[in-house]
Amino acid sequence: MKLGIIGCGYWGPNLIRNFNNISGVEMTHCGDLDESRLNHIKGIYPKTIVTKDYREILSKKDVDAIIVATPIDTHYKIAKDALNADKHVLVEKPITNSYEDATNLIKISEKNKKVLMVDHTFEYSSPVIKIKEIIEKDELGSIFTIDMIRVNLGLFQEKVNVIWDLAPHDISMLLYWLGDMPLSVRAIGKSYIREGIEDDAHINLMFKNKVMANMHVSWLDPCKIRRTTIVGNRKMLVFDDIMQEEKIKIYDKGVIIQKNNIPKQPYYDTYEQWALTYRSGDIHTPKIENKEPLSIMASHFIDCIRNKKKPLTDGYSGLRVVKVLEAAQQSLKNDGSKVVIEND
Repeated sequence: MKLGIIGCGYWGPNLIRNFNNISGVEMTHCGDLDESRLNHIKGIYPKTIVTKDYREILSKKDVDAIIVATPIDTHYKIAKDALNADKHVLVEKPITNSYEDATNLIKISEKNKKVLMVDHTFEYSSPVIKIKEIIEKDELGSIFTIDMIRVNLGLFQEKVNVIWDLAPHDISMLLYWLGDMPLSVRAIGKSYIREGIEDDAHINLMFKNKVMANMHVSWLDPCKIRRTTIVGNRKMLVFDDIMQEEKIKIYDKGVIIQKNNIPKQPYYDTYEQWALTYRSGDIHTPKIENKEPLSIMASHFIDCIRNKKKPLTDGYSGLRVVKVLEAAQQSLKNDGSKVVIEND
């Protein structure tokens, strides 16, 4: 199977490496507007055909699939052109910068019977998959809150704010874990480095059953932090993706409300009638397979093409993430006002 990639910048070389490692697959064509990037790829993979015009790659009948790893605002046009050129398509996150465009890509892919997949890499991560198993086994009990932090110094983007750049990772994980869309979104953020491009933001998402998720995304933190805390009524879980080992820790901690046997006062309950018992038990670290998520994602894309399977992170998965991002953007521009998400 022959592939072409459009966009050889920050993430492109990682994609090329992983796809070239799959048996029976070869990244034969690379496109980028930056000639220095093309020269860099050519130096690593001398047989690769490089071009500054991505349409040259789409015209090659022996190229089966296209990977789109360009800036967000170009995703729609390139992916649309690739689908219309009878190619399967993998698009970097987020799939597009609008719900309407994502919907159109899905329609085209279904009409042309081509695989459309978005690279929500974390959904192929062993710790993230393990957390879903833990939640589904009800080990944590009823979920109360989920707090997610994704901050570091840079990389600053020129055309999109920090929500569109970093939040897709955490939103895709949330939707994957909970299996549902949020009911509403609030977002606040500020621009400090570039006027009009928010580089620090906080997002609040409300799900059914009072589940509340909070995200902090920033390009302005001196420390790189990738941490998620999930609080349930039975146990609590911390996922620290920066850790080389023991990425997940499950804490047997919680609060139990007990009512003391004190006669009830007229019209109200006194403070003394209620007692909080704090439970602090063992800390458990589940065993996690050490596999590169990008490698798993790449193999899944090829498997879906070869065996006509529906991708885990298909066009609809990308569409749901974009829907949440658009709601967050709307709230951001309206000083954090609540935006209700209408579920389809």
